[in-house]
Amino acid sequence: MNRLLAVLLVATLVLGCSEKKGRSGPIKVGVLHSLTGTMEVSGKSVRDATVLAIDELNEKGGLLGRRLEAVVVDGRSDDAVFVREAERLITQEEVSVVFGCWRSSERKSVLPIFEARNHLLIYPLQFEALEETRNIVYTGATPNQQIIPAVKWCMDNLGKRFFLVGTDYVFPRTANAIIRDMVTALKGEVAGEEYVKNDGSNAKEVVAKVIAGKPAVILNTINGSANKAFFHELRLAGVTPKTTPTMSFSVAEEELRALSIAEMEGDYAAWNYFMSVDTPENKAFVARFQAKHGKDRVIGDPMESAYFGVHLWAQAVEDAGSDATDQVLRQMPAQSKKAPEGIVAIDPFNLETWKTVRVGRIRKDGQFDIVWSSSKATRPVTYPMLRTKQQWLDFLGALNKGWGGRWAVSRGTLRMMSLLKQTARRSAALRVTCS
Repeated sequence: MNRLLAVLLVATLVLGCSEKKGRSGPIKVGVLHSLTGTMEVSGKSVRDATVLAIDELNEKGGLLGRRLEAVVVDGRSDDAVFVREAERLITQEEVSVVFGCWRSSERKSVLPIFEARNHLLIYPLQFEALEETRNIVYTGATPNQQIIPAVKWCMDNLGKRFFLVGTDYVFPRTANAIIRDMVTALKGEVAGEEYVKNDGSNAKEVVAKVIAGKPAVILNTINGSANKAFFHELRLAGVTPKTTPTMSFSVAEEELRALSIAEMEGDYAAWNYFMSVDTPENKAFVARFQAKHGKDRVIGDPMESAYFGVHLWAQAVEDAGSDATDQVLRQMPAQSKKAPEGIVAIDPFNLETWKTVRVGRIRKDGQFDIVWSSSKATRPVTYPMLRTKQQWLDFLGALNKGWGGRWAVSRGTLRMMSLLKQTARRSAALRVTCS
């Protein structure tokens, strides 16, 4: 018995020392973005802004007297990889928070893991909303903070006939449903809706349909390197910003550098932040970023959202006196900050962010002239008007079911669609022959 008590005492002391060491060791944070694949350019840029914020915190002594240690992993532009790496970051790396994901299909794929593990994801991108969870803080725009005001601005300034293009996953599909509702309500017209494959292989076909639709404006929710293929084919076909302008929702300063900026001059984008925002906070942010990552680097909206997201989380940790998820989540709704884009604040009802809305026109130097701004922060709305919450949830459910339980069209789905089209063509040819 005495020997057993001695063993238990030693074990208790060892565990106590381990716990104490864990509390005094570094705070590990996950950074989960695509560093390869179709989303590489976007993913690397957001990673760099995230790391800058982490380094700034460490330069000031870290949090709670502990340094931050970034565990950076590659989602490889693959939703399944994001799921696997999110699970590993939480269970094996034991990070306190994950900063990550670009596409909504990535976020929605990892969401069940964060809910099951009661963990925290800070998500920096504009998104379709239609989602309620206590385990994600959203620092990007909801539709009423980007898509809806931008479409209204287009209708007031550029024209009322639109062609919608995107890549085939949950954000573009939902964005285009929101746009259709809005355009119909405002007596505009949708000339067509098409989706470019992630590899851009059908861009020429999509552009041909755009031209046939004769729109006044192209509304673009294409993400990643497929933008390069789309705009290349658009210019080859003689469609320019002067003839038919494009309003993009996922092309920022960093993405522009992968395109021909000379050919993009005069097109538009809608964001909450542009590098050209003229505030002392933004000038200081740009200077710090370029000092760390290179004076030729540019900064786009998702990078700025990722940057201030780290600092909002850090404020919540300090307020909580702990990096434990439950305690941090209780403090997140109280967080606000004078960010490079302006005042931002976490909404206590949906953990989305109050943000200023801006429309920019592309300049020949790859920056944006801000042609319209909401002038103050706009409240985030989770479920856009014109449909009920249940109708939107049914819409999402139908997409998910149609994609076989995924949040993006899969290769298998594409093959099936191709086979169905081939069958339809053969049937049509057979009918002609028989007649």
